[in-house]
Amino acid sequence: MSWTRALPAALAVCVLLLTGSAGCGSSGARERRTGASPSPVGKVLDHTDGAGRHYREVAKEGAPKVGVEVQPDAGGGWDVRLKLADFRFSPPGAARRAVAGRGIARLYVDDRPIADLRGPAYRIPAGFLPHGTHEVTARLYADDATVWAVDGKPVQATADVTESAGTPTEAPADSSTGSPTGASTP
Repeated sequence: MSWTRALPAALAVCVLLLTGSAGCGSSGARERRTGASPSPVGKVLDHTDGAGRHYREVAKEGAPKVGVEVQPDAGGGWDVRLKLADFRFSPPGAARRAVAGRGIARLYVDDRPIADLRGPAYRIPAGFLPHGTHEVTARLYADDATVWAVDGKPVQATADVTESAGTPTEAPADSSTGSPTGASTP
């Protein structure tokens, strides 16, 4: 074939690619119709968390798990440690797509987000918690900001802490939400 025949063929391919006439399958039609592309991992549910992030349902077997331990530190603050299974933290700048068992942990105090974690430790500074009992919750998110979920419930763990006048003490963890070795799903 001479290059004079190859040039029109190459131009035709370029036109098809630029105009979108050369689609691959029917996913393009689905994306335009529903506004969402098919999920690469698990199933994205209609249910959302308090911030409007959709749950990403995965099978219980092999699903990420998180536990949270909160201990008072010598400086009057609180040391938070996460115990994880089947989950790895993504580095900063990771692609905004769901990858099985990867993402970040969002830390909440009394249902208010206080930090996005890319590692298993965090320190709540002295004076941050007012006097009283508080819930410290760690919830796992995929890199596309969906909430990892099992059986329709977020993968998370909660520990109760009590800040008393001058000396913080740890309150007993609720067995359904404070388990440091498994996912709790309140």
